[in-house]
Amino acid sequence: MTDHHPTHPAAPEYGDAGEILSTRPASLWRDTLTGILRQRSAVVGLLILGVFLFVAVFADQIAPFDPRESMLGIEPGIQKQAPPCIRLLGCPADRFEHIFGLDTNFQDVFSRVVIGSRISIGIGFAAVGMAIVIGAAIGAIAGYVGGRTDNILMRLMDIVLAFPSLLLAIVIVSALGSNLMNTMLAISIVSIPVYARIVRASVIGARENDYVTASRALGESTTGILVRRIMPNAITPLIVQGTLGIGTAVLEIAALAFVGVVSLSEITWGSMIAIEFQRLFTAPHIILAPGLAITFVVLGFNLLGDGLRDAFDPRLNR
Repeated sequence: MTDHHPTHPAAPEYGDAGEILSTRPASLWRDTLTGILRQRSAVVGLLILGVFLFVAVFADQIAPFDPRESMLGIEPGIQKQAPPCIRLLGCPADRFEHIFGLDTNFQDVFSRVVIGSRISIGIGFAAVGMAIVIGAAIGAIAGYVGGRTDNILMRLMDIVLAFPSLLLAIVIVSALGSNLMNTMLAISIVSIPVYARIVRASVIGARENDYVTASRALGESTTGILVRRIMPNAITPLIVQGTLGIGTAVLEIAALAFVGVVSLSEITWGSMIAIEFQRLFTAPHIILAPGLAITFVVLGFNLLGDGLRDAFDPRLNR
């Protein structure tokens, strides 16, 4: 008598390594983030910027004193340009703790650096954001329309590029008025040509592709083609250049404040250096605190920008 064995379902397919083949769908965002985190420079830049962004967001809670308040008459035995006083390093218990010391006006330097981070970094983000929006629009129109429109717009960009960026920013702020809004506008204007050229190159490279031709044949509008078909190709270089541009903007804000174009009453890292730069050898802590803050922020953005460029480069991200 023949034995009848029950039928079993087919065994799962195995790969060469003996593992079940994975069907986990790919994710563009996950793959991009993984590529960024593989870049050591990007991770270091993110850590540096994370600290400063946290300080800028919670500046009011972190600053131990009013940055405009003089400690004269409040703290007994106070001295002008007093060196740092840190409890862990033996600061007397009967004195207030001043991590970065005091400046010439008896103000707490640490509190001024903390509050100044909000203005310096905030203006950098706003200026670059405005430059990207305007520059992307100019570059997209010039690259897609071409012809005389392209020539006119790009020659205007060349005129802006012909002037040193800092000198042109000084002229713009001097003409419009010395305030933070005009400073942001000036830095944005001198940065527009960079982003316009990036987008124009991307548009010229993509406008004759088959998917653009097909969209045009299906009757899609020019705006739709630019926004949905062509502009996504320009996002990657814009992100990289924008990251590097924020660091440059922070440096330009400090430079404008140092030369006196921006009002020194505004608490920025550049204005702190401009007020006290003559005390470099007598009270170096007053200069080093905002100077190191500028250095680390610019370094953080440069490291992040380099890491993003390497992560988005298909020749390197393999």
